[in-house]
Amino acid sequence: MTNALKPQWIKPGTILFAATVPVHETAFRFALAQAAEFKASLVIFHAYDTLAVTSSEASGILYFDYDAARHDAMKSLEPLAERARGAGIPCRIEVHTGLPAEQILNFARDHAVDRIVMATRSPGAIGKLFVGSVAEEVLRKAPVPVCVIGPNAVDGAYRRYAVRKILCGVRKLAASAPITTFAAEAAKQHEAHLTLLHIIRPEQFRMVLAGHVAATMERELQAMLPPALAAVKTESIVVLGDPAEEILFRARATLTDLIILGAHEASTLAAVARTGVAYKVIASAECPVLTLSPAVLAAAAVQAVSEKEQAYLAGVF
Repeated sequence: MTNALKPQWIKPGTILFAATVPVHETAFRFALAQAAEFKASLVIFHAYDTLAVTSSEASGILYFDYDAARHDAMKSLEPLAERARGAGIPCRIEVHTGLPAEQILNFARDHAVDRIVMATRSPGAIGKLFVGSVAEEVLRKAPVPVCVIGPNAVDGAYRRYAVRKILCGVRKLAASAPITTFAAEAAKQHEAHLTLLHIIRPEQFRMVLAGHVAATMERELQAMLPPALAAVKTESIVVLGDPAEEILFRARATLTDLIILGAHEASTLAAVARTGVAYKVIASAECPVLTLSPAVLAAAAVQAVSEKEQAYLAGVF
C-alpha cells in the first residue's frame, strides 16, 4: 500500500483554531503552543449561525444585525490574535456567517490549512439526539487532521504543552499502516515516545488470534513502520478488552500527551447511541485527541470499512 500522507499534516504550516465566543482557553493555548512549536501561522476562525444572533427592538420585533454580530465577534477575538502576534506567531481572524461545521470545512478545503484545533463539550444525551455536533461533523469530514480538546482535557501549561508521549490506537492491523506511520512521524517530529496499542474485543479474540499470539501481533505492529522511522522510540502492545477503556486507562497510566485515532464514518445507530471508541475517548481523555478523518485516510489509500466495523469507532459529539 502506498503511503500518501502529506508532510504538512505532520508539520503544519497553517493551523486553524475553531474559536467559540467566549473562547475555550485550554484549546486556544494548545493551538498557540502548536503554532509556536511548528513555526506555523494561526487562523482564528469563528462562524455564527444567524439563528443565534437575533436582537430585539423596543417593539419586540426580532431582526438580524449581521454587521453588529460580526463586529462583536471580531472584537472578542482580537485579544487572542494580539496574544499570538505577541508570541511571534503570524495570525489573522476570520469571521463567517453560516453553520459552524460547514464553514470550518469549507474554509479548510478552500485555503492552505494543514491542521484544525477545536474544543468540544459534551451536550448530554438529549443534546446529542436533537442538536448536531460541530466537532463530530468536522472530525468526520475534514480534509486535514483534527485535534480535539475534550471536556476533561487537562491544560498542558504545567509541562509547557510539550508532547513527549504519544499513544496510537490501532483498529485493524491490515488497514492501520498509514495511521501508525502518521503517529510515528508525529513522534519523530516531537521527539516523543510512541505506544502502538491494539485492543482485541473479548468476543473477537478467537477469530483474531487464530494462528497468532500476542507477541507475533506486536511484532507485526512494529513492522508497519517504514525503515526511515526505525529510530523512533516505539513499543507495541496487544491486549484483550474494551478499546475505549484500554486507551483511556493506558493514556492516564503513562501520562500520555497526545492520543491519535482514525475517525471513520459512523453508522447511524452508533452515532446516535454514542457508543463508539472515538466518542468515548474524546469525552473522557485528559489530553488532546488527534483524529484522521475518512478523507485523510482515503488520501493515504485506506479503503472504507464496513458498517459493522464502523460501529467500533463511531459517534463523537
